[in-house]
Amino acid sequence: MSSSFPGGGFGSHGFGGGRAGSGQPLADAFDQLRAKFEHRAGPRMARGDVRAAVLALLAEKPMHGYQIIAEIEQRSGGAWKPSAGSVYPTLQLLADEGLISAAEGDGRKTYSLTEAGQAEADASADRAAPWEASGPRDLPGMGALPKAAMELAQAAAQLRRTGTPEQVKQAVTVLDETRRKLYSILAQD
Repeated sequence: MSSSFPGGGFGSHGFGGGRAGSGQPLADAFDQLRAKFEHRAGPRMARGDVRAAVLALLAEKPMHGYQIIAEIEQRSGGAWKPSAGSVYPTLQLLADEGLISAAEGDGRKTYSLTEAGQAEADASADRAAPWEASGPRDLPGMGALPKAAMELAQAAAQLRRTGTPEQVKQAVTVLDETRRKLYSILAQD
């Protein structure tokens, strides 16, 4: 079986052949899978999308930066979680443009729209919010796929740590069948 995972996939070498063995190939494979989904679980959005999202949210109510990040993630169904490194510079830019103001309280800055910011948000109100934009990246379930893959990888890792050699063999069979079924979904018209 060909695989991009170290150790040749989830076969006996990939699982370390049961309880015996270091388990390092599985740990490496799990880390590789987690990295793929954690960093690319959602679409990479353009700077203008972050800006539009911030304005749309602040038009509803004042928020602090992490509230904005959490709200975007929730409204996108987990498909888009902007980083602090994209949200906070956007907040600073909007403040520099006079579209938002910040109030310090409880050790946090809470941002709200100025009159100019409200006017810009109102002008964009007829457009879909960035987390609602249509396109292939927003198909239903896209946020659920990385979560399901991570849960599958966690179950496989648990089985590797605590399962008997026969249970590991059964798991390999199930995973191989699941992989084939996933590819058959892609092959459908």
